[in-house]
Amino acid sequence: MKKQFALSALFLVLVHFVSAQPAGLSWEPVAAGVWRAKIGEPQLTDLLSAGGALPRLEALEKLGERPFPLPAGLCYAENQAGGIYIRLPLQREEQLFGLGLNFKTVQQRGRILHLHTDHYDGSDNGRTHAPVPFYVSDRGYGVLINSARYVTVYAGTANRVDSPDPPRVYDRNTETAWEAQPYSDAVETLVPGNGTEVYVFAGKNAMEVVQRFNLFCGGGVLPPKWGLGFTQRVPALSTEADVIKEADAFSDHNFPLDFIGLEPGWQSKAYPCTFQWDHARFPDPAAFVKRMLDKGIRLNLWLNPYLSPSSPSYKQMKPLSGSHTVWNGLVPDFNIPAAGKIYQEIFEKEHIGIGISGYKIDEIDGFDNWLWPDVASFPSGISGEQMRQVFGLKIQRLTLDWFRKYNRRTYGLARASNAGGASLPYVIYDDYYDHRDFITAMCTSSFIGVLWTPEVRASASAQEWLRRMQSVCFSPMAMINAWADGTKPWSYPEVAGAVREVASLRMQLFPYLYTTFAQYYFEGIPPVRAMNLVDGFSYNPASTAGALHSTGNPYSLALKEDIKDQFMLGDNLLVAPMFAGETKRRVVLPRGKWYDFYTGRLAGEGEVIEIVPAAERIPLFVRDGGIIPMIPAVLHAPRKGEVLPLEIRFYGDTAGRFSLYDDDGETFNYVKGEYNWYQLQVTRDKGGKWKGQTLLPEGQKNMGQYGTVSWKMMNER
Repeated sequence: MKKQFALSALFLVLVHFVSAQPAGLSWEPVAAGVWRAKIGEPQLTDLLSAGGALPRLEALEKLGERPFPLPAGLCYAENQAGGIYIRLPLQREEQLFGLGLNFKTVQQRGRILHLHTDHYDGSDNGRTHAPVPFYVSDRGYGVLINSARYVTVYAGTANRVDSPDPPRVYDRNTETAWEAQPYSDAVETLVPGNGTEVYVFAGKNAMEVVQRFNLFCGGGVLPPKWGLGFTQRVPALSTEADVIKEADAFSDHNFPLDFIGLEPGWQSKAYPCTFQWDHARFPDPAAFVKRMLDKGIRLNLWLNPYLSPSSPSYKQMKPLSGSHTVWNGLVPDFNIPAAGKIYQEIFEKEHIGIGISGYKIDEIDGFDNWLWPDVASFPSGISGEQMRQVFGLKIQRLTLDWFRKYNRRTYGLARASNAGGASLPYVIYDDYYDHRDFITAMCTSSFIGVLWTPEVRASASAQEWLRRMQSVCFSPMAMINAWADGTKPWSYPEVAGAVREVASLRMQLFPYLYTTFAQYYFEGIPPVRAMNLVDGFSYNPASTAGALHSTGNPYSLALKEDIKDQFMLGDNLLVAPMFAGETKRRVVLPRGKWYDFYTGRLAGEGEVIEIVPAAERIPLFVRDGGIIPMIPAVLHAPRKGEVLPLEIRFYGDTAGRFSLYDDDGETFNYVKGEYNWYQLQVTRDKGGKWKGQTLLPEGQKNMGQYGTVSWKMMNER
């Protein structure tokens, strides 16, 4: 009996040993340049399904096929007690980007991240508003872990005994090249649960990888035109009269305004929410909304999505909600269609049906002591952890679908998103408030299919106010969030003129900006682009060791410089924000010639320059052959049927081309092909003089948004 027991125990040990060995991954092509591997039993709830978008297969095919970009024999996974362990190889000097919305770092190699939806709290540790488990390599591939769990990523930090490319062994006592963090040849990931999906995206460069990822997630969002105008969020307890007064003040100050955000006081009760109007502050909501629309002003409503016991729908929603409340409000389980239907009825009746244009969806990110705990349960069977990772995606998708029913585009704000959210019309924001880190977040957002706004709330000085306003006017949403103190763009009189100038410049650049978002939708190219995504950008400084210190830095960790304070907006415009206290700054120019936006003068050619800009202007540079289409400094984004003159600026001494996009700006009819791509080109004529042409491709119907066209050759001074 003992012998039989011993043999059985040995058999179990052998079975465990065999089953625990790393297994090569089996990759199946699922789209042009995209492969998937299934490991174990993937869970029913994942990020891509929560986002709800279908891959843009035709657009992916236009990018062409690519070979599988990794050595398949070095890709493997195994079941461990803690979940699924995945190991994918890295080359020496390979750089990694992505892995969530980060605020301090662009390059992610050598970092450990616990990807967990949360409010950002000052440290790039993986707990952030968009903990997207997707990384991009400068070697032309990207990897997505399609799991709605808290994924831990060791991005080139560890070394296995059986590593095929181990680091060199140094002696710290005798060799100055010793490093506390040796070279690692793999990205290792731990995914809780019994299975997951892994996707690999290939590209000729990092940008094409990002394109494929965005297109696989449904393509980037194309906002309504008004969404790219200027936004003012009013104080929390504003009344109808206050909001009208606010709109009139913008008009009196000749300051652009397209939509106003109402904060919690528009509701009868908030924290938790009823989603119904407070009729003391807004006696006739439908008439008020119409009055604002007649002024050309859209309205956006703040909410957190937790249902108050005072709501007439509370009893109906309770069995469709989680086991725990948030601020005593129900947390709806949107995996159950009936829960979404209840919210749809409320939102259509109270908001969308009377003309509200969008939402600010707050408090869906963290902190842990605010939201439901991971031990929470939901009637659909989803865990509290999984709900935390996908809740932002779910409510964004629902609201988008409700607006789609009315064939009206929307554009709003959300505190949380994740992989699969590229097509959702929301921009991420938070309560953090570091200007430099906000620009870094704009850069890191470009790798992971989300949008981020460096909103303006307050400042310690007029100079800081101007610098923050300059940055926000070159972001996906130009917004002042005055919910707490009623700040206005002109609150600092000494810089009010410069603030108005940069806001007016944003409106002038509208045709260019709208086209960059069209590229996001049609081609997957993000509107804001980190420099590492730019063709010809090759700045790669060597790692430098920090100063050895007995307590502060006893291991003298090596650091690699990030270029995280400048970015591209669209194909042609390089933005180099200034920060309070600065009078000069360094700008790293990609390959080729670059010209000052304001003067047309040559700024440099593929080099690092130092500039001393005028205080009232944000430094902007245009690539050689760059074309920038502009309109007059209007106070509202172009409206449907409005015809505006077009000024087209040309920079440099190389012939250039630019595809200018336009549609009705309000509906989803562009999905049915109702849009224009105007072809703008500049060439030299036989006499050597620069000549511009505007062409409409054959078969396209001119939608008439732009009237007279004038050309301004910035190279002719």
